[in-house]
Amino acid sequence: MAARRFFKPLLFVSIPFAAIAALVVFWDWDWLIPILQARASSALGRQVTIAHLQMHFGRVTTVEADDVRIANPAAFPEKGDFARIARVTVKADVMAYLRSRQIVLPEIMLERPEARAMQTADGENNYTLSLSAGPGAKIGSVRIYDGQAHVAIPSLKADFALRIATRAVSGAAPPEEQIVVDAKGAYAGQPITGQLVGGALLSLRDAQNPYPVALQLANGATHVRLEGTLTDPLTFGGADLKLELSGADMRDLYHLTGIPIPETPAYRVAGQLNYADHKFRFHEFHGVVGSSDLRGTIEEDPGRERPVITADLASTQVDLADLGGFIGATPGRQSTVNQSAVQKQELARTEASPKLLPDAPISLPKLRAADVKLRYRGEHILGRSVPLDDLVANLSIVNGKVALEPVSFGVGRGRIAGTAALDGAGNVVRAKARVDFEHVDVARLMAATHMFGGAGAIGGHLDIGTSGNSLAQMLSNGDGQLRLLMIGGDLSALLVDLSGLELGNAILAALGLPQRTPVECMVADFSLQKGLLNTRTLLLVTKEANVHGTGSVNLRNETIDYKLNTNAEHFSNGSLHTPIDIKGPLKSPSIRPETGGLATRGGIAAALAAVMPPAAILATIEFGKDESQECAARISSIPSSERAKAASAPSVPARRRPR
Repeated sequence: MAARRFFKPLLFVSIPFAAIAALVVFWDWDWLIPILQARASSALGRQVTIAHLQMHFGRVTTVEADDVRIANPAAFPEKGDFARIARVTVKADVMAYLRSRQIVLPEIMLERPEARAMQTADGENNYTLSLSAGPGAKIGSVRIYDGQAHVAIPSLKADFALRIATRAVSGAAPPEEQIVVDAKGAYAGQPITGQLVGGALLSLRDAQNPYPVALQLANGATHVRLEGTLTDPLTFGGADLKLELSGADMRDLYHLTGIPIPETPAYRVAGQLNYADHKFRFHEFHGVVGSSDLRGTIEEDPGRERPVITADLASTQVDLADLGGFIGATPGRQSTVNQSAVQKQELARTEASPKLLPDAPISLPKLRAADVKLRYRGEHILGRSVPLDDLVANLSIVNGKVALEPVSFGVGRGRIAGTAALDGAGNVVRAKARVDFEHVDVARLMAATHMFGGAGAIGGHLDIGTSGNSLAQMLSNGDGQLRLLMIGGDLSALLVDLSGLELGNAILAALGLPQRTPVECMVADFSLQKGLLNTRTLLLVTKEANVHGTGSVNLRNETIDYKLNTNAEHFSNGSLHTPIDIKGPLKSPSIRPETGGLATRGGIAAALAAVMPPAAILATIEFGKDESQECAARISSIPSSERAKAASAPSVPARRRPR
């Protein structure tokens, strides 16, 4: 009887528990699916479906949802799913909720998640989610197994696949996890491969501790290595990273950075990349571009209407060929290290082309893509045959308007300094430029020939106003003038320097001048009208003879039609050599004696009488007073039949020499 009295209440108690246990084991939890789907759809702003649901109760309850699908936005042209997850497993700490009403999820697992991120031609995409705020949950870890994603964005010429997974960090104590993302496909129309390794996914929410990242990326010929930490990565509060960049052409970085850069030779740079106060700063970087070294700092403020780029760059040694991209020319040389096959082919085409002037079009969208303030210093210009010593350039771009104030080359004790203003706000770039030749050292020019000496200096200026979308177009449309004065020097060396040894000696031979002919004075005055450079005056005064030039250079079709005439003063044989014609393409003109040249000799004085007299031009060129007077006196000693009649010309004010 006692046993019966004991088991009877136990039976009444155990039956409900057994029923509950049976309910838990055998109950079909799919009846909860509509509730969960509705809540998930509301949270994500698009339809969510679940195929099957299971629950395993315990102190930590496990919920498993199979074949979870997230649809594309209702208005998206392509129907179907944005994402699909084979199984979502969520572990929930029930006791923690009962004790403190806090949602604690020790673990979330995503098995074989797949996503398709797409953008239509008009810019509409399926990957922007409208997330509604919900109660905060404390999550222990998130694991991803065999995740995949496909990204297709036509505007970026991007079509690549991602493989996503988490993995345990080997030997870490306490145990740590990393997120690993591998990429393969195409970006910006070029093949792309890469791997991103980051810290645990949940660490992304930790604003106090830096989040570790390491990235290796290859996009076409461009290679990127990046390693360091991010601060508060979900809001991108900061970055402290080491960055290495290398590739065939810095121009290709535009697709990765949004910063427009002209075409360059092969490059390799490394430095520190930081983000703070809403600005990126790539500093303490150094490397090489073509045959030139490069160092400096680049800062970007991306928070404006257009990104604002500030750069302070310098080279200890610079090869001017590496800067060819700034004027639309193919940069580098055939001998430049690491030039790609495509670049070598382009250089070969440029060298084989009969054209001399760069005709690569200016990209107006890129010109307007960012505001730029750039300072560059080239401390030593490479090349034993380059008569330039150093380079300083200050460039600014604001809303497509370019100011170059100035670009300056050192030449011995003098400089060649230029300023330019370009307006790219319209469909055609409009430009004004001035170049000043300030006591350009003839000795330095001659030293570049390695064969001749010389002395004296060159002064003068070039003014041009024009429009066009390439350097060739601008010169072919240009209006302006060029005036030069040379005092002292060596005519043979001058011609050799300007024309090359063979061409220079050919001119001397045709003119009947000795190979070493000291120049007492040279005056040049040219007008530029719609791309046609016409001679108003070209006079070289030497002890042996006076050389006059007439003719023009057509920048529209890049041809020259020029004549040099000699009036001998002290030739022992008293002979007068025939004029010579310089004709043909600018890149390879022909030089030959003029047919019947002696018969036309008498026309020299008449031709000179129609232009500004050389002595009057001297007043327009800033030069030493004594030197100018000496040159003027020498010109005045020339018989009147060889000089133009007196005329005045406006003077050019002195310009401050750039520092």
